[in-house]
Amino acid sequence: MPAGFPGLPSLNALRVFEVVARQLNFRLAAEELGVTQAAVAQQVRGLEASLQVRLFERLPRGVRLTDAGRGYAASIRSALGMIDEATRLLRPAPSQLTVSVTPTFASKWLIPRLGHFAEAYPDIDLRLLASERLAHFHTDGVDIAVRYGQPPFAGGLNAELLMEQRIVAVASPALVAEMGRPDSFAALQRYVALHDGHNFWPQFTAALFPAHPKPTAKSVRFNQTSLAIDAAVGGQGVALASHAFVKDDIAAGRLQQVFAQQLRLDKAFYLVWPRKAQETPALGFVRAWLKSQVGDS
Repeated sequence: MPAGFPGLPSLNALRVFEVVARQLNFRLAAEELGVTQAAVAQQVRGLEASLQVRLFERLPRGVRLTDAGRGYAASIRSALGMIDEATRLLRPAPSQLTVSVTPTFASKWLIPRLGHFAEAYPDIDLRLLASERLAHFHTDGVDIAVRYGQPPFAGGLNAELLMEQRIVAVASPALVAEMGRPDSFAALQRYVALHDGHNFWPQFTAALFPAHPKPTAKSVRFNQTSLAIDAAVGGQGVALASHAFVKDDIAAGRLQQVFAQQLRLDKAFYLVWPRKAQETPALGFVRAWLKSQVGDS
């Protein structure tokens, strides 16, 4: 049986030649390849000897391709590109999966946990789409979303409870030490109420102080819960937020829960994804991982 490609030079020599042809400098080629300049020169000399063709003209600073070397470089670059593509096709591409969440859910709950996900599922390329706008699964390329509300959400969608909403009041420990605990309606009036787009304060105050249903007069309003939480950490007032979003700040001592009472809501966070005949394994892994992260949030 005849041997294949008997006149083919070593692939390592061809790779060195391609780099030198691009860099036109042995030193720069050596740095790119991670070898010594002498090793690069030796590979080039050996290749020219085996081909019996001069590929480079040596100059005081660098090298220049000969006409033969210029044509050979174009062909070798194309051939190496084909080998690279064929090799990549052999390897399974990482599964890509896009998750749609709100900016607050992303910054206060999901992002701090993503390192654990990458360690557990290195072959899944997880992409985050954080927006207050309701993402569309098909047009936005979303595979699964975390949505706040009550099912059913829409036709053709699966919905699975991720975590319930437990609203707590939080403030900076330094602010509480300075102003005293807001353990009465009058004491609460001394604080600035930090509002977000959900406006839980009237409901929370009515549950806490039934005789005084109106919220505090002093208030600052934000369009995102994460901003209200950051303002509370900065000692600007009292914020109402899901316990899941402030749990880490409370544990770290950046915030403290100023009332033991919690406001439980009918709405909750749900995992929502299109109903299909067959789900990808990556989607199942992401769903299971998200649910495992809830814990006692």
